[in-house]
Amino acid sequence: MDARSNAAPVIIKRKKIVAGGGHHGGAWKVAYADFVTAMMAFFLLMWLLGATTEKQRKGIADYFNPTVTVNRVSGGGSGAFGGDSVFSEQSLAQSGTGASRLHSTESRQARGDLGVANTGAEEDEVTFAEVSEALRARSGESLASDEILRHIVTRVTDEGLIIEISDLDGAPLFQGEGAEPTALLRDIAALVTSVVGLVRNDLAIAAHTRARPVILVDNPVWDLSAARANRMRLLLEEAGARPARMRRVTGHADRAPVVANPMDLRNNRVEVIVLRSG
Repeated sequence: MDARSNAAPVIIKRKKIVAGGGHHGGAWKVAYADFVTAMMAFFLLMWLLGATTEKQRKGIADYFNPTVTVNRVSGGGSGAFGGDSVFSEQSLAQSGTGASRLHSTESRQARGDLGVANTGAEEDEVTFAEVSEALRARSGESLASDEILRHIVTRVTDEGLIIEISDLDGAPLFQGEGAEPTALLRDIAALVTSVVGLVRNDLAIAAHTRARPVILVDNPVWDLSAARANRMRLLLEEAGARPARMRRVTGHADRAPVVANPMDLRNNRVEVIVLRSG
């Protein structure tokens, strides 16, 4: 027998060395969750900036500012928007900047499509409706109501409420082809001044004229429309309208006729525009 058969076997152990720090656990999940939360907060902030007014943002800032408990500008209530609720004008603090009336009505409730109060456009719509209603009511108090109402047409546009006053056959607003008002226009101006005095919106005056024959060498439509617009401004101020409310006085000549025939008397008109507040 070979003497090497009784020798102990040689065992070689190879130790596996793992490079790096091994398994790190779920730390990356925590970091990802923080990132998602930060993005959600960012988009929420962007939505609030786009869906709220300057006064509402002031209310939010006051709410999260511990050094200012009650602010004169904001409503001063316990809610985040400076009042008890952002959905009802009736529950906002009566500080002069929150609600516009002490006793709110159903038609003047503050509502917003995005869940926040968005009263600017709605306030204007209610204001325009009140002016139109007052215009009809006050003209009915006059013995010449039918004569006045024939000349007045109101409509709401993106710019505001337009009170259009136009010439009719046998009942002109100005004497001849000049800018001197008739007694009829003076009465209409007094009526318009009384109804626009119910609101605080700024005003704009525009005048239009009918077209003249193209054979005229010196066409007066531009100067005439500008003079009539300015004369209407003076009539309103003489009747009691504050000059500070006047934002624009323009003459449009014959460039915007309201009837097919550009030389029709109906195109002689003056517009008093109750501008939107926004």
